[in-house]
Amino acid sequence: MSESGGVGLLELDRPERRNALDVAQCHRLVEGVAQLLAGGARAIVLTGTGSSFCSGADFGEVYTDGFRDALHAALRAVTDAPVPTIAAVNGPAIGAGTQLAIACDLRIAAPGAVFGVPTARIGLAVNPWTVRRLAQLAGGGTARAILVACDQVDAPLAHARGLVDRLGDRAAALEWAAGIAALAPLTVRYNTLALDRDDLADDDPALVAAFESCWTSRDLVEGRDARLERRPAVFEGR
Repeated sequence: MSESGGVGLLELDRPERRNALDVAQCHRLVEGVAQLLAGGARAIVLTGTGSSFCSGADFGEVYTDGFRDALHAALRAVTDAPVPTIAAVNGPAIGAGTQLAIACDLRIAAPGAVFGVPTARIGLAVNPWTVRRLAQLAGGGTARAILVACDQVDAPLAHARGLVDRLGDRAAALEWAAGIAALAPLTVRYNTLALDRDDLADDDPALVAAFESCWTSRDLVEGRDARLERRPAVFEGR
């Protein structure tokens, strides 16, 4: 875990297990997101060490009490982060690995990336959020192929279907995150909320508050002044 220039880097670091998630790793994800936010990160890149992004749940723990709660807490930590999150999928993202990737706001995939949720092969199930999120990002047809037929989707096809936003490596992900970190945080946060919570009515208090915060912010003034002065804006998120 590290932070530089407003960009936090969070790595799954169990290469001997292809970064499979156990309870301890899930807890480290929650703690890592919190620490990066406390340190002032304006964007977070999530990736894996070695040749895998995340091979899924560690089968030594997936059937134990507490694993599902730990996994769901890790997913919530990523989805609820108030800054943009980018999954730099450096290799296979299977099962819980796909869940982590789609929990992020954006995804960039290296040539060796593969996505799949083979729960029907072993009699497990992912939560309804995963099913709906996968369909939202990749489309109903791709989601059905992954969930019902246990198909795997490689990086080029994932990009073509919208499951992946860009093709590239970790360096490309960090560069992308640096550009996003320089954007107006309140606007990015509002846009993310509106995109992720399509169940909210237009007059929902949370949505209205996020919208109004953009129009009453010091960043709005900074954006206007920077445009008039023909210089890059320096946004503070307030």
